[in-house]
Amino acid sequence: MPLQATSGAASYDAFGGGVPVVPAYIEEVFSTYLYTGNGSTQTITNGIDLSTKGGLLWVKSRSLATDHTLYDTARGASNFLFSNGTSGNQSPSELSSFNTNGFSLSYSSLIEETNNSGATYASWSFRKQPKFFDIQTWTGTGSNRTISHSLGSVPACILVKRTDTSGAWQVYHRSLANTEYLVLNTTAMKATGATRWNSTTPTSTVFSLGTDATVNASGGTYVAYIFAHDAGGFGLTGTDNVISCGSFTSDGTGLATVNLGYEAQWVLVKNTTSVEDWQMYDVMRGMSFSSAFQLNPNLSAAESNVGSNTVLPTSTGFTFNAFAASQTGIYIAIRRGPMKVPTSGTSVFGLSARTGTGANATVTGGQTDDAVLVKNRGSAVASLFSSRLTGTGYLVTSSTAAEVAAGTTILQANPWDVMDGVKVGTTSTITNASANTFINYLFKRAPSFMDVVAFTSPTPATTNLRVNHNLTVAPDLIIAKLRSGADDWWVYASTSALSTAGRSKYLILENTNAIGSSTDCWGTSNPTSTDFGVDTTFFFGAGTVVSYLFATCAGVSKVGSYTGTATTKQVDCGFTGGARFVLIKRTDSTGDWYVWDTARGIVSGNDPYLLLNSTAAEVTSTDYIDTYSAGFEISSTAPAAINASGGTFIFLAIA
Repeated sequence: MPLQATSGAASYDAFGGGVPVVPAYIEEVFSTYLYTGNGSTQTITNGIDLSTKGGLLWVKSRSLATDHTLYDTARGASNFLFSNGTSGNQSPSELSSFNTNGFSLSYSSLIEETNNSGATYASWSFRKQPKFFDIQTWTGTGSNRTISHSLGSVPACILVKRTDTSGAWQVYHRSLANTEYLVLNTTAMKATGATRWNSTTPTSTVFSLGTDATVNASGGTYVAYIFAHDAGGFGLTGTDNVISCGSFTSDGTGLATVNLGYEAQWVLVKNTTSVEDWQMYDVMRGMSFSSAFQLNPNLSAAESNVGSNTVLPTSTGFTFNAFAASQTGIYIAIRRGPMKVPTSGTSVFGLSARTGTGANATVTGGQTDDAVLVKNRGSAVASLFSSRLTGTGYLVTSSTAAEVAAGTTILQANPWDVMDGVKVGTTSTITNASANTFINYLFKRAPSFMDVVAFTSPTPATTNLRVNHNLTVAPDLIIAKLRSGADDWWVYASTSALSTAGRSKYLILENTNAIGSSTDCWGTSNPTSTDFGVDTTFFFGAGTVVSYLFATCAGVSKVGSYTGTATTKQVDCGFTGGARFVLIKRTDSTGDWYVWDTARGIVSGNDPYLLLNSTAAEVTSTDYIDTYSAGFEISSTAPAAINASGGTFIFLAIA
C-alpha cells in the first residue's frame, strides 16, 4: 500500500522502491459528456486523455433512434462497433481522432451516428487505467486458451465482440458463474455455456476463453472491454474504489438499495432472471429525484424518461426501482467525481448577472454545476434554490414551503443536462422574465468545498440520525430543508466557525432570529468527514430532506466568524484575489442573511446586497463591504446587523 502523501504530491512505494506513485482520480479516467451535433466538425474537450493513454469512447444519440457507437484506441478511430447489433467492424467513422483531452468528430451523411445537426448526444469515455478499465484484442485459435490483460486486478466484467464478422456480444460478470454469460445486444436473461469462459474464473493477469466462435473462432479477430471491481488504486493514497461490478435482488416492492461506499454517477444494469433490456443511466442526463433518463445498449431507441425515483444516487451508492419484485440484476457502477480538492474558486463557483430573455436559456457558470441559487435583483420575488440531485424541483430560501415542481416557465424540463450551468425556462419572474435582471450563483460539488445530500427523515423520528456525505472533511456549514412538507430552513455552523455554535445550536435561514439552542439537535456527536447527525424529533419530522454542506477549502472558500467592531474591519479568508461571494449573518442578536458578490459589485463604493430571508429587491445605495485581497473588508458605515461592536457573526466567503 502506498504511503500517504501531502496534497498535490505523489505518494511512494511503501516497500522501499522509492518510485513515485502518481495519484489517479476518477475525473481523469471517466467522463460523461453531453453535446449537440452540428453536421460538420467539432472537438469535444472532456479532460480525458484517450490519445496517449488509450481507451473506449461510447456515443449514443439521445434524441434520435440511432445505434450505440463504440470506438476504441486498440482498433483505431476509423473503426466502430454497435452495442445493439452483431455486425463486425464498421468503417469509415465520424470520429476524426482521439485527443489528449477528448476527441474530435466529423460528419458523414452515410453514417449519421455521432454528429447529426441539431441532434443531442451522450458520450462516455473510459480511459485505460489499472484497477479501472483495460482493452485487449486477439486472433482466435479455436482451442481453449488464456488472454493476458493489464487491468492490474481481477476482471469483474468483460464485454467481448468479434470484429472481423458478425457475432453477438458476450458478457462475463463476476456475479454469474464462470459457466454463465449474458448477451449485450439482446434482452436475454443469463445463459449457460461452458465454451465461453472455459469454466474458468479470471485472474489478475489473464482471463480464459473456450472454443465458442463468439469469443475464439480460429482466425477470428476480437476485442474485449475489461472492467475492474473495488480494486482501489485511486485517490491520494491509492486506496479508493471508483468502479464496482456487483448484483442485487429487488425486494417485495421492486426496490433495491446498493451500497458501494461512494456515490454513483453512472450505472449499467441488466436483469439476469427475466427477459428485459439493458439499462444505462448517468447523473448528467438526469438521474435524480425527479427523473431517470434511460438508454438501452441493446436498442437503437432514443432516450426515455422512465420517471422519478427509478434510479437515485445516494451518498453511499444508488437505489434501483425498475424491476418487478424479487428480481436479480447485475450492474457496473462508477463513482461520482471530482475526487481532487479544488485549488481555485472559479473551478467550483460561478457568478452570472444577466438580463432575462423570456425564452428558454442556459445560465452558465464556467464549470459543470450541481446547484444554483437564483434571485431577481429588481423585483420582490423569491430566491430559488435547486440542485442536480433533486432535479426539476426548487425551494424558496425565504419560505418554509415544501419543494415546488418547477414547471417549464421556471426551469426547463431537464434543467441540468448541460455541461455548464443550468437551463432556465421562459417567462417566470423568478428566473428569466424578459428585461428583468437576475443574479445566479452556481456551485459545483467538490471535496472540501461543497456537497449536496438528499436523505429521508424516518418514521419514527430519531434523536441521532446519521447522514452520510462525500465532502471528505467535516462540514463547517449545513443548510438543510424538508422537501416534502413545510418546515424551516435549519442551519448548522461548526464550533470552528463560531465558538457559540455547534451541534446544540441552530440558525434559521428564512428569518432574522438570533442563534437558537436545543441539546444535541445536530446529533450526539459532531459532524465528521463522512457523516453528520440530526435529531429528527426536533428538525424536519418525517419526509425527504435536502442539505447543502460547505467547508473551508484553502484558497477557495472560508466558513468563519468574526466579532464586530463598529469600525472598518478586514476579514482574512486566506485568499489572494479577494472574495467573489460573501454571506453574513449576525448570531448573537437578530439580523438578516446578507449576500454580496463581485458580479453585482464588491468595490470601494456602493455594493448591492440581497437578503436570503426576504423577497425584497436588491439594495444598491449602501457601502457596507469593500475589497480586500485576503478576503473582504467591512466598512465603518455597516449597520449593527453586520458590524455591531462586540456582536458575533458567521460568514461564508468564496474566492
